[in-house]
Amino acid sequence: MNSTIAADETQPLLAGEPTSGSTSPSPSPTLAGDATTLSFTDDPDNPRNWPAAFKWSIVCLLALLAFTVTFTCISVVPFAAHIVEELEGENSHGNVRAASVLLVTIWELGEAAGPLAIAPLSETASWGRSTVLTAATTMFAITTAGAALAPSAGLFIAARGFTGVAVATNVLNPAIVGDLFPPEQRGSAMALVQLAPLLGGAIGPALGGAVADTWGWRSVMWLSTALSVACNVLVWVAFRETFTPAIKYARKLRQRKENQKIASGAITPTEESIGAMPDVAAEIPETPATSSGLRHIRDAVLRPAILLADSFVLAILAIYGSVMFSYFYVMSVTLPDILETKYNYSSAATGSAFLIFSLGAFFSVVICNTYLDSIYLHLTSKYGRVVVDADGNSKRVGRPEFKLPLAACSALLLPLATVAYGWAAELTLPTPFLFVAEGLMGSSMLLTFIPLAAYVVDAFGLYAASAMTGVIVTRCLCGTFLPLAVSPLVDAFGYGWGFMVMAGICFSVTPIPVFVYYYGESWRQLSKYTRDV
Repeated sequence: MNSTIAADETQPLLAGEPTSGSTSPSPSPTLAGDATTLSFTDDPDNPRNWPAAFKWSIVCLLALLAFTVTFTCISVVPFAAHIVEELEGENSHGNVRAASVLLVTIWELGEAAGPLAIAPLSETASWGRSTVLTAATTMFAITTAGAALAPSAGLFIAARGFTGVAVATNVLNPAIVGDLFPPEQRGSAMALVQLAPLLGGAIGPALGGAVADTWGWRSVMWLSTALSVACNVLVWVAFRETFTPAIKYARKLRQRKENQKIASGAITPTEESIGAMPDVAAEIPETPATSSGLRHIRDAVLRPAILLADSFVLAILAIYGSVMFSYFYVMSVTLPDILETKYNYSSAATGSAFLIFSLGAFFSVVICNTYLDSIYLHLTSKYGRVVVDADGNSKRVGRPEFKLPLAACSALLLPLATVAYGWAAELTLPTPFLFVAEGLMGSSMLLTFIPLAAYVVDAFGLYAASAMTGVIVTRCLCGTFLPLAVSPLVDAFGYGWGFMVMAGICFSVTPIPVFVYYYGESWRQLSKYTRDV
């Protein structure tokens, strides 16, 4: 394919695709020490040169967005069945359980669709992270308000699905962290943006259950709407573009407008603008054809599928991450039923129990914050690839695989926690046993997903958002449908043996991070998008 406006990018949209005005294929994107994203090292517009306080304020904004997304998604879990009963009345008879699970998991189906456009469009110079994030947060606020106003369960579920489509944080947050920080400094920021959604997933049910008991479930939805509107305003006001090609493209457009004003005599040229005129005129086409623009968008939307098909490493990590993270939804749709039917908990008390999951997740964030970067630096110093710079100095360069030891070491924790969770419910053991298992599930998921996201960002560089889309789409599909299998398993075998089956599914993928750690470097060479140079 030949896109005539690919010159907006520092790399071609698709492997081997020529850039604008080129008669020969451009080199395929590589990782080479993450250099693809930073060709203006000393420039103050380079996001990695921004003040540390400003970079961390962006990270905190991303964390708030992620918190709001999961808060909105999970806050209805404790009273999902009550929503269906209220909206459908007598028509809900016999369908409450299935509809309440679908009410929670339909979000994931929407979240599988949205990133297919959100991630690749954020990797085009004409859109960038800022435009896509602003549009997505605006749509999120509107559809959340739509759910609050829904007059029927069908419309409520539909609104929830469209709200999931508007979720941008899953794919953009890790990529933006990659824009802001070099590989050896991403651990803490990555841990924070991955912790925030699980905090939302714990505080949401706790606060939502209390608010619903007092003022009704619609009050919970309006609280979520208020949060999403506040986030949208902050994105409009405080977020600054972080994607390098988009920053350069905006600069070129400003220079071209200045050149046009100079040519027309509207302004007096400066020495700097005179020097820049020939370069800008040569690099930016005046009026790209409409068909080329549509092809440009089409190619961008296809990019996640191309990356997933081209990279064996990304494909197996996507499978691993999707299975592991879907157990958050397995826990979310089963814990209310367990606590209310076996332990006689109220909706508010059931919601508070979700805090245990986030407590376990918090410990994992502390571990990742403490050890993720230090393990990477240690392995780099011992086993990193030796490169020689232009001055003849040699240094060791890390590999993305150095981000995976924590995930490999914790792989068995989730299946063991799943077994303990199921048998604690089956035998109606004292709640501390159930809550310890729940906390271990939270710990294991974060110890899995933080290193996995860090690996993808390091391995795919400029195309990190599209690569994360491959992970997120499979994760969302698994998170939509795997929890639907829990009820038949529990009905047929009880919680104990039913969750033994679930643990077996989880156990089957646990060797993947170990294999990627040892063989990932050679597997990456099979893909033109992750090949070392």
